[in-house]
Amino acid sequence: MQQGTLMRKVKSKSWKKQRYFKLQEDCMTIWYQSKRTGKTESAFSISDVETVREGHQSEVLQSVAEEFPPERCFTIVFYGRRGNLDLIAGSAEEAQCWVQGLRQLIEPRSFPLTFALVSCTWIRDWFQKADKNKDGRMNFKEVQRLLKMMNVDMNEDHALRLFQDADKSESGTLEGEEFVLFYKALTQREEVLSLFQEYSEDGKKLTLLELVDFLRQEQLEDEGTEELAMELIDKYEPSETARARHVLSADGFLMYLCSPEGSIFNPQHRVLWQDMSQPLCHYFISSSHNTYLIEDQIRGQSSIEGYIRALKRGCRCLEVDCWDGPNGEPMVYHGHTFTSKIPFREVVSTLGKTSWGNSSSPLPSMGTSPPSSHLQSSAGSQGTGLWRHWVAQGTSLSPTPQELKHKILLKGKKIGRLEDTLDGPGDEAPDVSDDDNGAEAEEERRRAKVGGTQHGSALQKDKESLAQALSDCVIYCKNVPFRGFQEARSHSRPSEISSLSEAKARKLIRDEGNDFVRHNAWQLTRIYPSGMRTDSSNYSPQEMWNVGCQIVALNFQTAGTEMDLCDGLFSQNGCCGYVLKPPFMRDEETLFNPNDPNSWEGPGPITLTIQVISGQQLPKVASSKEGAIIDPLVRVEIYGVPADQAHQETKYIENNGFNPRWDETLHFQIHVPELALIRFVVEDYDKTSRNDFVGQFTLAFANIKPGYRHIHLLSKDGTGIPPSSLFVHIRITE
Repeated sequence: MQQGTLMRKVKSKSWKKQRYFKLQEDCMTIWYQSKRTGKTESAFSISDVETVREGHQSEVLQSVAEEFPPERCFTIVFYGRRGNLDLIAGSAEEAQCWVQGLRQLIEPRSFPLTFALVSCTWIRDWFQKADKNKDGRMNFKEVQRLLKMMNVDMNEDHALRLFQDADKSESGTLEGEEFVLFYKALTQREEVLSLFQEYSEDGKKLTLLELVDFLRQEQLEDEGTEELAMELIDKYEPSETARARHVLSADGFLMYLCSPEGSIFNPQHRVLWQDMSQPLCHYFISSSHNTYLIEDQIRGQSSIEGYIRALKRGCRCLEVDCWDGPNGEPMVYHGHTFTSKIPFREVVSTLGKTSWGNSSSPLPSMGTSPPSSHLQSSAGSQGTGLWRHWVAQGTSLSPTPQELKHKILLKGKKIGRLEDTLDGPGDEAPDVSDDDNGAEAEEERRRAKVGGTQHGSALQKDKESLAQALSDCVIYCKNVPFRGFQEARSHSRPSEISSLSEAKARKLIRDEGNDFVRHNAWQLTRIYPSGMRTDSSNYSPQEMWNVGCQIVALNFQTAGTEMDLCDGLFSQNGCCGYVLKPPFMRDEETLFNPNDPNSWEGPGPITLTIQVISGQQLPKVASSKEGAIIDPLVRVEIYGVPADQAHQETKYIENNGFNPRWDETLHFQIHVPELALIRFVVEDYDKTSRNDFVGQFTLAFANIKPGYRHIHLLSKDGTGIPPSSLFVHIRITE
């Protein structure tokens, strides 16, 4: 029997152990064992794998880059907080075999395969968990244990009937196809079958015309409906005979409802669908704060993994705090704290390799601390697209994302005027703006003073020269101090940017809401967290988006409602990290003020009606006791202008996380739908303490598809938890 592929498992530069890795015959499980002992160390399911990265795309593999070429290296990234698995194959060919093979298993080309794969994996995983004696069979006692594990509290007599119906061999155990039959009986969707039969004359199939009626009346599909119906049958009907007759079975109907076309998220908005030829200030831009940190702000770990994770999540504005390190080697860390440090060269290398994986949109990069003497040479040597020219010669108008594709913009302070960059350096001292903490701002003031000294040391003169080289890299994001909206209108340019603390931004929102919106229609504004958030907590980005702030920097490493809102907003438009602001926020003369209902234009509030019908295979709470079953409820939260902030929730369903039925209807009035985000949250009800989080899904109101829809839930850190979902009915009326 083939042992598997011999590869090196790497945990650090000095820890490299040889292990045999093998894909099991089920094509769903990978195990690896020690070469020395032959003992199986671990196994993981393909469903646990989020993605596969090629080359030196991890901190560990970068540390061995001189020893092993990138063609032999790859990283397996898991969902959730499980650590990455860094591997080095014996040859480039072996590495490619594993990389391509894994990608085909985790990224099927069509959603029906994904749905089938998830169901197959789900069944197999549960069977293996419940089959305690590993004999490949399951007796009734093991089935009862399985039901508890699956969040099902079922009457014993009913469970026994399902068991006996599936036991075709009458052996008293279930194996193979018998267990699949049991699982299908267990997962029968009565609410979907009832809907299917409502439109099916014979209750067994939907003809093409019956499917067209359903799509028009319930799903509100009003263009090309017959063509769409044909596409759905060809795509989701599992029976070749039914496809040939142009009819849809109950199984095909369910597969359609669980597909992207049946999702609450408009599939046409998943791709790049917005105009990308407007000035940068007309877009919300996905932005991170202290990107290098993966823990807290005082003693947390700095890692290039922070940059990789943020970029993979669609972030387009990164922060690089660069300081002089030992032997003149620049280091990245949170200045004046005890956070760990990473070499600047590794950060630049990582940006060059991963910046354009999910998006070709421009990448603004923050350098908020005193630059190292190697910054310019390191950035220039990577050829990652550092932009150093005007798009239109001699102008300072803000460029567009389309014009700056595959380019990196450096945000920072600048010596002299921006226009001087075209002809040569100016002689003004660098401006000093609001910054992330007082210590950094004080250091900049000290350096500005040194830069203006006539008789400094040779070292000071060298620093001045190098600071000029850095200054010349700042083109469209010159950092300037904010001294009021009137001052900005009179003296600032569209190519400049100001940074404001969350507290200062809130005061401006409260006192000068309309002026703030007008300012953001022609100039970029960056908001950053309070220095008191040493635990890397986040503020609500919604109130900043309500006045059009483009660069709302969040701590991406901290899960919670704030990051759910961020992911929800930027999950559209091809996840490119840019979302076009509504027209009334792009008008420099707009009257809009999020705090003043009299300033809102439009026909009036719209009504969002959500019928929460059912849930499917909800996960158990991680901290729950063995055998405990959740009592799920659904809360719907609306985020937007203050008048639209609201939430309602269903009753809880006792002891059923497998297929709970709520059948409750919630109503919301939304005045400014262009800014609204909808968050669906499932919680485990607890009458004595705070409810436990189960799953969530957040999306912009503009991306909602009405009709009968599935909502595929995400975990606390934003990763999928298949096949957990909600089934809802959505109506939008004016």
